[in-house]
Amino acid sequence: MSLELDKKERNGIINPIFTCQPAGAQYASIGIKDCIGIVHGGQGCVMFVRLLFAQHFKDNFLMASSSLHEDSAVLGGMHRVEQAVDILLMRYPDVKVVPIISTCSTEIIGDDIDGVARKLNEGLLKEKYADREVHLIPIHTPSFKGSMIHGYDVAVKEFVSKFAELDKSNGKINLITGWVNPGDVTALKHLLKEMEVDATVLFEIESFDSPLMPDGEAVSYGNTTIEDLKSTANAVGSISLNRYEGGQAAEYLEKKFNVPAVIGPSPIGIRNTDTFLENLRKMTGKPIPESLVRERGIAIDALTDLVHMFFADKKVAIYGNPDLVIGLAEFCLDLEMKPLILLLGDDNIEYLKDPRIKDLKEKVEYDMEIVQNADFWVLENKIKNEDIHLDLIIGHSKGRFISIDNDIPMLRVGFPVYDRAGYYRHPVMGYAGAIWLAEEIANVLFTDMEYKKNKEWILNVW
Repeated sequence: MSLELDKKERNGIINPIFTCQPAGAQYASIGIKDCIGIVHGGQGCVMFVRLLFAQHFKDNFLMASSSLHEDSAVLGGMHRVEQAVDILLMRYPDVKVVPIISTCSTEIIGDDIDGVARKLNEGLLKEKYADREVHLIPIHTPSFKGSMIHGYDVAVKEFVSKFAELDKSNGKINLITGWVNPGDVTALKHLLKEMEVDATVLFEIESFDSPLMPDGEAVSYGNTTIEDLKSTANAVGSISLNRYEGGQAAEYLEKKFNVPAVIGPSPIGIRNTDTFLENLRKMTGKPIPESLVRERGIAIDALTDLVHMFFADKKVAIYGNPDLVIGLAEFCLDLEMKPLILLLGDDNIEYLKDPRIKDLKEKVEYDMEIVQNADFWVLENKIKNEDIHLDLIIGHSKGRFISIDNDIPMLRVGFPVYDRAGYYRHPVMGYAGAIWLAEEIANVLFTDMEYKKNKEWILNVW
């Protein structure tokens, strides 16, 4: 029995699992208060990403575009950035943070977004906006390599390195959540509160689930402030929950300001949540309270109700963000399930050195395959042409047609989820996330059993 870490056999992409780097930088940007990013590229580089956010969260988010056209693609488009910054600041008087996010076209033609930021700082900002606090932050996210995962990681690091300032210790930890949902942030903050740990959460996105108020305000935004970002240099430690979505920022703070860093594991499932709480205990000296021991017990009880009778030996394919995929695979193994195929949608060479993948190699007692730079055709081909039998698919909504066409039940997890209601409110992290995941897996399987009339007798009680 073995675990193989492979690359897909084709050079081209057929139906990608991820979108591109600028999308990740935009997701990080909307987590910051008084921040509107300018994406330096064509209008579609903003429009389609905003559409994904709106589909997933059912809310509106503000992003701007330099709206590059053919003439700028040939002659250079830096004047478009200058115009965009000026118009943005005129239209939104409360904006303080303006990321300038590059794209494939502007990286290829060599537009100098660092240079234009310096020019604007010395010119426009001093001459026209001298009475305002404005921070221009160039973020390089070429779309022709990497993915939205790398773009998010780069953006978080750029925000932290721009603002972090050494001062006296604030007694807090930095909790770098990675690309998660509002429900995950709520669950994580609950764990912190129970342990009486004060934290700077990057990013505070609970407010993405924004209310409709009498004044008509319907734009969502994050609540991480400039002051929060500045204080990251003065924390007692940093915990980056996801290796590939915020790990760079934690490593930067450790190297630059000697803030101890712990990278992962993603607290998905009982065992990884235990590790997260133990890391908190070691970093802060705070004990794990009885209330969390009880929550853990409730979660284990909920899982025990389902594991052996309904989950044992169920074969699973998982795709999506790498930290999420690996965390879900570890959780499925704890549930006695068999993840056969893990699809990681980019070509990050760090996967080869990931200790979690090395651990899976040592522990898995059947044939498992992890495919780097994968697309949805890899999964479809394995199902149709390699006679891979699956009981369940776990991933975001873009893979729904593989589930439908091949009559395999599917649990929606990750980003984006647009064909199920309210999933962004539910955590996959923490003990609450373990319960939700296990029960949703069970409900998906139960529904499939009823629909196919397959072993439905198992559900009978009379």
